Amino acid sequence: MSFFGSLSGMPIADATLLMFGMLIALLVTGIPLAFVTLLVALFFALGWFGPMAVPLITSRVYSFVNSFVFVSVPMFVLMAAILDRSGIARDLFDAMRLVGGRLRGGVGIQTIIVAVILAAMSGIIGGEIVLLGLIALPQMLRLGYDRDLAIGVVCAGGALGTMVPPSIVLIIYGLAANVSIGDLFLSAFVPGLMLAGFYATYVVIRGWWNPNAAPALEGEDVPMAEKLRLLKGLVLPILVVAAVMGSIYGGIASVTEASAVGVAGVLLSTLIRGELTFDLVKDASMRTLQTVGMIVWIGIGASAIVGVFNLMGGIDFVSGLLTGISDNRYVVLLTMMGILFVLGMFLDWVGIALLTIPIFIPIVRELGFDPVWFGVLFALNMQVSFLSPPFGPAAFYLKSVAPPDIGLGEIFKALLPFIGLQILALAIVLIFPGITGR
Repeated sequence: MSFFGSLSGMPIADATLLMFGMLIALLVTGIPLAFVTLLVALFFALGWFGPMAVPLITSRVYSFVNSFVFVSVPMFVLMAAILDRSGIARDLFDAMRLVGGRLRGGVGIQTIIVAVILAAMSGIIGGEIVLLGLIALPQMLRLGYDRDLAIGVVCAGGALGTMVPPSIVLIIYGLAANVSIGDLFLSAFVPGLMLAGFYATYVVIRGWWNPNAAPALEGEDVPMAEKLRLLKGLVLPILVVAAVMGSIYGGIASVTEASAVGVAGVLLSTLIRGELTFDLVKDASMRTLQTVGMIVWIGIGASAIVGVFNLMGGIDFVSGLLTGISDNRYVVLLTMMGILFVLGMFLDWVGIALLTIPIFIPIVRELGFDPVWFGVLFALNMQVSFLSPPFGPAAFYLKSVAPPDIGLGEIFKALLPFIGLQILALAIVLIFPGITGR
């Protein structure tokens, strides 16, 4: 019998198990997620529908990559790449000495504030963790900070780009869920600051409980001339953040247009600082191509497999399976959060978003939940995934720049209290949706 259409008689439950099993088996071999999803999508498209289904896959993929909002992704990635190669982040960290001062745990708090500002400038996490690992971690270790606390502050703070607008996670979620990205940014702003506040409070409490864990800076008061010099390091980053977020929240520009404003602002900042060179632009552009290429390929593969699964009736099957778990809609919601949590331990967030959100959002709407509020919950869940073992990317980013004597095991152990704070923030937003303004 011909392979084409030979799977069409298989019950959808068995087909779903087979699809999931093939995904796991191929991922274990080390094949990138983008190509795994494309292979499985092609296998089931041909096996279930025959060759005539292939154009349906290509049309779905085209609708994903043709979105105007998607243009903002490479723009924000380019902003982060330029920041990574300029001295803006270092001057910003130095300027934050005026905030931390001689407060016990002041350098840890300073690091978290810098992380929030960097997140508001770029929206991605990898570069932030590397920057903070190079700038803040050595200073905290030199001052005698508890190693676990210093490691946790850098990784958790650097991962705030998931929550703080203009978060790439929220942009991809908005594309997958077909909801307003501007609404997502507005709703995630307070929870993102709340989570940063949890981190800062934890640093203060640790410093109060054990003075040796988070010592205060020692030395003379900073002279006024030095204060003015340090303040100059705040001006350009704050202007860029104000231009990007102000244009979005003020209704002056869309997210895509604001991302272009941000790139222009960062380029102008590097020009004013005398750091704008051909090599800087070239290196930042190559980094952007690599990162966005990965996101696009994962998006293509995920769009293809979700499209085929939908045509097979799989999304209706999964919806019935989830809603049949309990008559209590919050139990169903917690089940979806649990699925996202488990997937986050093994898969990249882009793949998780594009594989699960098209399936979850119809269920979310059917249960009467706000998809924008669910998007904030999703972003908080991805916060946890960035830190969770065994494949939490934050740990690997930090390991790439940390001193050789700091191992992955120590990093993951240091992240456990911060994972607890992330789960606490997730629970608060789940119990009190009004925090998001929805």
